[in-house]
Amino acid sequence: MSKIAYIYPGQGSQKAGMGADFYENSPIARDIYEKASEALGLDMKALCFEENEKLDLTEYTQAALVTTCLAITEALKDVTKGSGPFREEFSSIGSAVNGRNVRGLTPTVTAGLSLGEYCAVAAAGGMDVMDAIRLVRRRGILMQNTVPAGEGAMAAILGMSGEAIEQVINDTAGVTIANYNCPGQIVITGETKAVEEACEALKAAGAKRAVALNVSGPFHSPMLKDAGRRLAAELEKVEPHELTVPYVTNVTAKKVTDIAQTKALLAEQVSMPVRWQQSVETMIADGVDTFIEIGPGRTLAGFMKKINRSVTVYNIAEWADMETVISACMD
Repeated sequence: MSKIAYIYPGQGSQKAGMGADFYENSPIARDIYEKASEALGLDMKALCFEENEKLDLTEYTQAALVTTCLAITEALKDVTKGSGPFREEFSSIGSAVNGRNVRGLTPTVTAGLSLGEYCAVAAAGGMDVMDAIRLVRRRGILMQNTVPAGEGAMAAILGMSGEAIEQVINDTAGVTIANYNCPGQIVITGETKAVEEACEALKAAGAKRAVALNVSGPFHSPMLKDAGRRLAAELEKVEPHELTVPYVTNVTAKKVTDIAQTKALLAEQVSMPVRWQQSVETMIADGVDTFIEIGPGRTLAGFMKKINRSVTVYNIAEWADMETVISACMD
């Protein structure tokens, strides 16, 4: 039987309308949006479902995206139980799985890119859904406000290996690698001038392109260590739970089986590189052959094509995707 990973995207995959059909079709998903609105003092329906300027602001994006991804996850869990309160208008999915074995929709491991790691921890049983949503709301505010506007930047470097990039930027103070996304796509981060200088040096060294990213700060750089310290205090307020399955952490690209490690890793993560390619390689080495990307967009599926084309990747971004994936994974 296949080994399955649930994987969750990071900031940048958000879009207006995300999760709206889950809100309409799933009482569990609807409940998550409504509880998130109450807990955060935000209108999550307006933030996630309607065109608005706030959705792309880090302090709002993170809560909106995690709310959506976890609402989809909980709806998926409910549907694949083969029991539960299926209403008439979506009973076709419920009856399709009732009394039958749906393989692959209970993960053996989870992982998420940057912000998505909070979804991975919650999906692995390590924290309550609402705790994850509250934490990322605070995380987003800290990440947006720790470094003054204009002092930090990020850029995607295309067509160059991580090792080659490391060799070049080692000579440039104030810039580090933020994301090892996949072969040929690495993100750098740091002080604005240093990132600009590194981009020129990398193009001279053979990079195909260096693309400045439209972000509000130098995420995953040492400049955010203070945000990590403040986030650690927020994490201490959350009651952890024993993991039901392991998750893979961005910081080390290794599996976490002991929830006691999680708070320190999440606090450290905001100022450390995201080792996404290495995380995927860890899961594949452990036998994972099917990945289900949960959330808007297909960013992680795109990375997967460059990391390892031999594995299967499904996406659940809309309600109709759930029936497609269930049908594909049904014994």
